[in-house]
Amino acid sequence: MIYSPREDSYLLEKQVKLHSKNKSVLDMGSGSGIQALSALNSGAYSITASDIDTTSINHLKNLVKDNNYPINIIQSNLFSKIKSKFDLIIFNPPYLPEDSQEDKASAIATTGGKHGDEIILKFLNQAPTHINKNGIILLLLSSLTPQNKIIQLLSKSKLIFHIISSQKLFFETLEVWEIREK
Repeated sequence: MIYSPREDSYLLEKQVKLHSKNKSVLDMGSGSGIQALSALNSGAYSITASDIDTTSINHLKNLVKDNNYPINIIQSNLFSKIKSKFDLIIFNPPYLPEDSQEDKASAIATTGGKHGDEIILKFLNQAPTHINKNGIILLLLSSLTPQNKIIQLLSKSKLIFHIISSQKLFFETLEVWEIREK
């Protein structure tokens, strides 16, 4: 299932536009490709879009082929097939806690694990080896995602974060975190 852009995507996109110029960019969990295209239109010199989902990968390949976009597409479970380093890594992860009422296709795009932070924690454990010196990570989080373990992992990994954008919705607050080395 391709995650269609929503409020979280658009909030993150605003920051991608501000941070992409003259950067090598990885759009992790690319889905529809909104962040990769924003990076391209904002002057990134190299863009890789990655997703675990075959439907998303096929969509991205068709989008790139039909429009002759210079975007590299890699099907990967987080960084399992990513070998390069980047100046900017973008991730709008599945961040919601498991909901037994949600259908399986939708849950793949929205559920970050039993508590909602598991995929983010795996991502943050792997990301530092794929970020260039002075590079940054733009990570979308929700107030519904437990953040204690995320903050502890960042501290342990000698990474710092700043909330650079937020949007309050009726049931949650969305935040874009800028993460970098101390």
